[in-house]
Amino acid sequence: MPYIALQLVGIRTVIQALGLPGDIPLVIAFVSLAAYTWLGGLHAPALTAFIKDIMIYIAVLVAVTVIPLHMGGYSALFAGADTTQPVLHAGQGLPYATLALSSALAAFLYPHTLTGILAAKSADTIRQNAVFLPIYTVVLGLIAMLGLMAHTAGIKTDNATMVVPLLFQQIFPAWFSGFCFAAIAVGALVPAAVMAIGAANLVTSNLLPPQKNPVRTSRITALAVKVGALFCVLFLNAKFAIDFQLLGGVIILQTFPALVLGLLRIRFSATAMLAGWAVGGIFGLGLCWMDGLKPIHMVTLGPLSGMVSTGLLSLIVNLVVVGLVTLVKPAAELPALTEAGQADRA
Repeated sequence: MPYIALQLVGIRTVIQALGLPGDIPLVIAFVSLAAYTWLGGLHAPALTAFIKDIMIYIAVLVAVTVIPLHMGGYSALFAGADTTQPVLHAGQGLPYATLALSSALAAFLYPHTLTGILAAKSADTIRQNAVFLPIYTVVLGLIAMLGLMAHTAGIKTDNATMVVPLLFQQIFPAWFSGFCFAAIAVGALVPAAVMAIGAANLVTSNLLPPQKNPVRTSRITALAVKVGALFCVLFLNAKFAIDFQLLGGVIILQTFPALVLGLLRIRFSATAMLAGWAVGGIFGLGLCWMDGLKPIHMVTLGPLSGMVSTGLLSLIVNLVVVGLVTLVKPAAELPALTEAGQADRA
């Protein structure tokens, strides 16, 4: 819900940039997301994703080309950044890097990331997406440059989410700013819809009894998830929403050994996996509770100290427990394959 809430905040931001006051932008964002998912289901984000990617590519590539030229080139951009407020303050580099690593590992484990894979029409579709995914990752890196450009351009605002829209409005003509805002809004609709649908599928398939009309039940459940996300926006500070999203990463990251270590030749016992998951989860949540639900924790090793991602720390504890328990209680040997089984494996 906090993750979907961040997408609602993104849609609300671009609508606010158009000049609509009060809570009207949030109402428009919620209604758009609810109708988008209710009427289109998984087909809506699947069909829209192609258009969304093209729009984002155009907006980002034009931005990283035109804005630096407007400021005198990249050399002037970085030179100007030296005299403005630093992007990362002293001591923020280590927590930023470890949070990025733990978030990247957690991204492979969230159930909603499999929604698109399970809905793909063929294995070739998945392979094609995997080939083009690194290009999209490069674009994400370019998007991060927009913050630096806004610093150098002298964008001043009390609302951090308005930085990029204000930058676009300052540099680009109105028609292209509108195009960029549309790309941001559509870019937020697609992941929010997939997350809501993934959550609904988990609830209807695992928690509720068999339904006569599972599609309708999934729609209602997805709507309930979006209402919960709306409450996150209304009653939580946006900073808390980010913290809760990172807290979810701490929890889901504890499934990493069970899902990933099985790919290795070394076999770990099921008991070890379960023990590592339990100890890592309790350790991670305990640290987060002690730190006021913050997803980073102070670590001191002799003369060295710094804030480190709690998810990464709990994953290390998890892996240590998995290794130790496996030494005490090794994994059971697999039964010998029959000739038919060996032929099937070959």
